Amino acid sequence: MLGACARQADEERAPPPRKPQQAGQPLDPTKTAAHIVGARVSAVLGDQKAVEGHARAVAEDMRRSARLPDATRPIHREAARAAVRPLAGVKSVVWLDRDNLIVMVDGQRHRTMDMIDEVCVTLEPLGDTLAVVVNLQDATARNGDEAMTLSRNCQLPEGQRAMLQRKRQVDVVDAETRDTFKAMQKR
Repeated sequence: MLGACARQADEERAPPPRKPQQAGQPLDPTKTAAHIVGARVSAVLGDQKAVEGHARAVAEDMRRSARLPDATRPIHREAARAAVRPLAGVKSVVWLDRDNLIVMVDGQRHRTMDMIDEVCVTLEPLGDTLAVVVNLQDATARNGDEAMTLSRNCQLPEGQRAMLQRKRQVDVVDAETRDTFKAMQKR
């Protein structure tokens, strides 16, 4: 009985699943002011490397706030496919274009925002995930509703895209047309 209680206590202490990085947040004025003060102090002390570090940190915060992907850290497509393929529930992975990663999953239980989070966290060490939109499709879908693609940019809320990233229609029939057709069938 004590072993079961200890195991349950360990499970309760387990850290929550890691969430992907988030972009598009407003600049933190305190953090920005600290970098500016740090840069000025470093300049007075003659530490050019520290001045550059503070300037880069402010520029990075501004880039992420503006939802601009980092062109210096692109994700290698084959490395991304190889990293995502072993995840539980993934059947296949393919790039549709330079932004859109299609992940075919094995059943509706894997076609979730949590699975998108898992894919994005897996891709983070490979480069800037702000340039990636994950599109989940159920390979075992039995009807049109189950076949609908679940899409999200790795670092932004559902429906938002990074700067200069267009929204790609992945499904053959868009959601509005499907809803209109269903309404007509009910009448």
